[in-house]
Amino acid sequence: MDELKVFTGNANPNLAKAVTEYLHIPLGQCEVFKFSNDNTFVRILENVRERDTFIIQPLCYPVNDSLVELLIMIDALKRASAERITAVIPHYSYGRSDRKDQPRIPITGRLVADLLTVAGANRVLTVDLHSAQIQGFFNIPVDELTAMYILSDYYKKRAIPDLVVVAADFGISRRARDVAERLYAPLAIIEQRRIGNVDKKEALNVVGDVSGKPALIVDDEITTGGTLVNVVNTILEHGATEVYACATHPVFCGPAIERLSTSPVKEIAVTDTVPVNGEKKLDKVTVLSIASLLGEAIQRIHTGQSVGALFEREQ
Repeated sequence: MDELKVFTGNANPNLAKAVTEYLHIPLGQCEVFKFSNDNTFVRILENVRERDTFIIQPLCYPVNDSLVELLIMIDALKRASAERITAVIPHYSYGRSDRKDQPRIPITGRLVADLLTVAGANRVLTVDLHSAQIQGFFNIPVDELTAMYILSDYYKKRAIPDLVVVAADFGISRRARDVAERLYAPLAIIEQRRIGNVDKKEALNVVGDVSGKPALIVDDEITTGGTLVNVVNTILEHGATEVYACATHPVFCGPAIERLSTSPVKEIAVTDTVPVNGEKKLDKVTVLSIASLLGEAIQRIHTGQSVGALFEREQ
């Protein structure tokens, strides 16, 4: 592992430290800060020539700063003659902008992919993309991990009797089905409709039976909390006895904290792809670490082993 170097920007340094602890290596030394003129500065403080390098940097708040930091760090490593540069992006922002569903709008998910490639990234490692087709935006290898095994195993240990798994919408139904199979539970799906360009969806119907049962909502991320609150209320209206939720990415922006704190959802299990600190640390929010998942994937990439085999073992 002497040739392996792991660096981080300012987006989620605690996660990067946990990953390097799992790998039993020190975190790479670098400076990443802003000058008074708001320009980002990066300096790698150790030799990376001919080394296998990884940058752990989710594209979380402030998203554009996190993205620019990542791009400049990639460029710095490339100019320092790193052998390979892997961008480890636990949360890929702009993933919702993956197609032209309105006139004269961009496909920003593709633009970000192009920026990463031009900057010099040789590979991307990410977790639970909002849309699987984003992998096709890249002309370099992309490994997509999933945190659904971590989330489902947590609720398996909770052993909630007669549980039904509920997909927050049709887009997450495949992952929700995997969670349901892992929990030996039936699956229901919420039919929703997005309202314009605002971050809001309207729950229309429940496909499946939740009456008289506790329900577990599955989604890939929680942003403003509006979708989750609507789904919780819809499920309770259809007779669910109590509601739990899980999601990979706890973005928690805008009115999310207020909405989640007053919602009747009993518990929300999330991962640390995005930092959960300050007011985001609600009593009902349980944060599960993905450090071991990322660490194992990084080790497998570094040593030329299969990343897919990591999940074959979990079946």
